Amino acid sequence: METSLVMDIAVDSMRVAVLVAGPVLAAALLSGVLVGVLQAATSIQEMTLSFIPKLAIIGITLVIFGEWQLTVMAEYFETIFERVRAVTN
Repeated sequence: METSLVMDIAVDSMRVAVLVAGPVLAAALLSGVLVGVLQAATSIQEMTLSFIPKLAIIGITLVIFGEWQLTVMAEYFETIFERVRAVTN
């Protein structure tokens, strides 16, 4: 197996990881910051106040982006399997 092929696979895997995890992580970050600002402004330090909105936002984000994430992952796996098949032949 050539070094360039391994590097291409590594770069593609990082790209897919960022694409798949990005929307969920961005939504969690944004909701965490907004809830943190709200808690700081109102002096409410309830732990569930930060957990429940994040959980709800992550669930909504997965419902919205889930199909697209699965499509990206399926295309990546097909590419990987094609590369493995090409190397073994």
